[in-house]
Amino acid sequence: MSQNRRDFLKSGAAASAAVTTPFWFPLPTAIASGKSPNERLTVGCIGTGSRWGGVGPAAMKLADCAAVCDADSNHAEAGKKRVKKAQPGAKQVDVYEDYRKILDRKDIDVVTIVTPDHWHTKMAVEAMKAGKDVYCEKPLTLTIDEGKIIRETLKDTGRVFQVGTQQRSEMGLKFLKAISIIREGRIGTLKKVTCAIGGGPTSGAIPKADVPTGLNWDLWLGQAPMVDYRSKQPNPERRANSRCHYEFRWWYEYSGGKMTDWGAHHVDIAQWAMGLENTGPISVEPIMAKFPVPYKAGYATDDSQYNTATQFDVKAMFANGMELRIRHDAKDMGFGNGIMFEGSKGRIFVNRGKLTGLAVEQLEKNPLDPDTMTKLYKGKKPGSHMKNFFECIATREQPISDVDTHHRAMTTCHLANIATRLDRTLKFNPETEMIVGDDAAAQMQSREPRKGYEIEV
Repeated sequence: MSQNRRDFLKSGAAASAAVTTPFWFPLPTAIASGKSPNERLTVGCIGTGSRWGGVGPAAMKLADCAAVCDADSNHAEAGKKRVKKAQPGAKQVDVYEDYRKILDRKDIDVVTIVTPDHWHTKMAVEAMKAGKDVYCEKPLTLTIDEGKIIRETLKDTGRVFQVGTQQRSEMGLKFLKAISIIREGRIGTLKKVTCAIGGGPTSGAIPKADVPTGLNWDLWLGQAPMVDYRSKQPNPERRANSRCHYEFRWWYEYSGGKMTDWGAHHVDIAQWAMGLENTGPISVEPIMAKFPVPYKAGYATDDSQYNTATQFDVKAMFANGMELRIRHDAKDMGFGNGIMFEGSKGRIFVNRGKLTGLAVEQLEKNPLDPDTMTKLYKGKKPGSHMKNFFECIATREQPISDVDTHHRAMTTCHLANIATRLDRTLKFNPETEMIVGDDAAAQMQSREPRKGYEIEV
């Protein structure tokens, strides 16, 4: 059942007031929720679209889902059915359009947030202030300043927060092995890292269309500007081009294109391997970028079609002299999607399908020290990203994909997008986390939210 924004805000007035009030919650969560240490926690799922199909079932192996929520009632009802299938003996599974009804529930300990990127920060901040531990899909933020907001809220509330960058835990541990090889000095001193993350799609002009039945378009847009709904008739062999659902990735109003969609994975691994996961670049240079629409002063001039970069090559330099390149492809270097690490004594390549290089071949006769990976993974056993999250809920530690390091990786990606959109090199101070000497670029570190959808801090 749909509701307009006035009704949505009115129904959430109490929740809005609550999230602006400081809270303190006893730890651990089992105590805070009144449950015994051995009792399963209860999860509420905010956003039940396509990606939730992976996140939701993983969470339900470790917790009981009591409620689902989505701005599209079709997604919400499908989510409910999936919960019923995964939890045959479950009690009532409630369905909401207003996510704050999940946050209001005292019986819900944990939330998963699997929504378009522009909703992540507001929901995550309110969830933490409501005493929930949070699993949020990547990329965590729409802007650099949103990352600062989440980081400070996490510090103030003491919640446990896992970002959905599963390459840190899964994929046959290929990425962890690659970083372990580097940590043990097997390719010498790391000099340069190249991330190939794929190019973005084009759509052509997408016509205005009626909002589909069940979709609360005003609510879906959230903090983003009010615009017409657009969609092409679905092609039986692929998703329809639109401004909504999966295709939100290709609009800067809601996301950051391939730079944040895949950059959230590969740039995260790159900075971790470089030992720069807690800092940022000092300069970001756009070597090349192509867009599907004309740009003026950093903003698209055509709102009828996808506007994120289709091709790009960006160079980020760090204070220690290391270079990170982020490219749509690296065919000239002989590889596709993945990460190339170049050291003073060799190089290795890793993606989700393979880990190659002389240093990898040498592992057969000279295996890695098991302590290297254990230390890298904060003393826990890798293999399941969701399991790591729930283990940390019990111990009140921050999981392997923590807010601080993810924010730093996303800052690099956001800077790359700002640099390509403005077509100029940016200087950045990683200590103050501010763009230096470029007021127009600095203003793009944040966005002005639409009235009624502000992020309360």
